[in-house]
Amino acid sequence: MNAVQAIVIGGSAGGFSALQRLLAGLDARLPAAVIVCCHIAADTDAALFAQLLGTHCPLPVTAARERAPILGGTVHVAPGGYHLLLESDRHFSLSVDPPVSFARPSIDVLFDCAAEVYGQHALGVVLTGANADGAEGLRRMRERGATAVVQDPATAEAARMPQAALDRAGADYCLALDAIPALLNRLCLA
Repeated sequence: MNAVQAIVIGGSAGGFSALQRLLAGLDARLPAAVIVCCHIAADTDAALFAQLLGTHCPLPVTAARERAPILGGTVHVAPGGYHLLLESDRHFSLSVDPPVSFARPSIDVLFDCAAEVYGQHALGVVLTGANADGAEGLRRMRERGATAVVQDPATAEAARMPQAALDRAGADYCLALDAIPALLNRLCLA
């Protein structure tokens, strides 16, 4: 497997709790950038959301901003009301294009960008959620050689999103939530 440069994670219903558990298990030495898209309201304070996610995470957690660099060893969180885009120069940009799968930020949009920018050096993770956002994006990531990890729908608070990802994209790994951090650490630090 090629070195993982970016881990992109998507979640919706139940996503905040799932993200807290996942991020808490990451190794502080993780070299990859971690980019998180959770369906949040447009008026959600992105800095506060990042701060709350970071309370137990060993890595720094920050809200992604327009033209901010994508940093390894850092968790970047998509702000509400914007699609989070990854540019080829490894910077973020924000878009107010129409919602995708009824969401902005959209997991599909983030995953599409990760497929284009990182290709086989990306790792996509789909967590709990109540719609199919992320399934098509994960499929495109896999077409570009990325590794796909999907939360076992039986362990998800809302099974529709991980099940849609399995149905449309398949997965290299389908695991209970609590097993995902150890896998990410192993894949990125091996």
